[in-house]
Amino acid sequence: MKIKDLPWFNRPGFKLTRNGVKTLDNAELLAIIFGIGANGESALELSNRLLKDYNLNKLDDLSFNELKEECNDIVKALQLSSLIELSKRYNKLVSGGYNYKIITKAEDVYNMFKDELRNYKKEVLKAVLLDTKNKVISIKEISVGTLNSSLIHPREVFKEAIKESAYAIILVHNHPSGNPKPSDDDIKVTKQMIQAGKNLDIPLLDHIIIGNGKYLSFKEKVKNF
Repeated sequence: MKIKDLPWFNRPGFKLTRNGVKTLDNAELLAIIFGIGANGESALELSNRLLKDYNLNKLDDLSFNELKEECNDIVKALQLSSLIELSKRYNKLVSGGYNYKIITKAEDVYNMFKDELRNYKKEVLKAVLLDTKNKVISIKEISVGTLNSSLIHPREVFKEAIKESAYAIILVHNHPSGNPKPSDDDIKVTKQMIQAGKNLDIPLLDHIIIGNGKYLSFKEKVKNF
């Protein structure tokens, strides 16, 4: 049903102003963001169709070109992409991802990266550089692609730590499969980095693998870390 065919008191915009934003369903909220429809489809019809096919959590899996095809309109794809990215940034903000807080546990690191890394199609390895109080100094991207113990060298990880005068580091990477169970190469790389950190007196405090809605901490789950 098109918005103009709804009684004025049941239209999303009026419902929001009258009853508050929490009273609207997902399709109504998305329709307000779209504003108008496209190609003969109202904003509400488009919203219902997208949510029926993908729900909110699956829209992020689509590339921009796929979104454009699903929306049949480049402007709607731009609006939806922007909404998804703003949602990620908001989640990161409230999880402490922007204020470089003190890291006290593996979950702190997971919250910093969960929205950024969980939908990557390739493995991305990052190093979180810490000061003497475990406060984040900076975050460096080390590699993109399968974490291979023969390709990842300690110098690539620790050169940024040395440059930034970091006291310690934490490694974090994603598993596109969604399963955070460490591979043989994950274990080999971690052991290499532990030894390199000892040699350089820049300890590796943890290595965290992020999956889909879950994570694994070597410090918490792997014996003899």
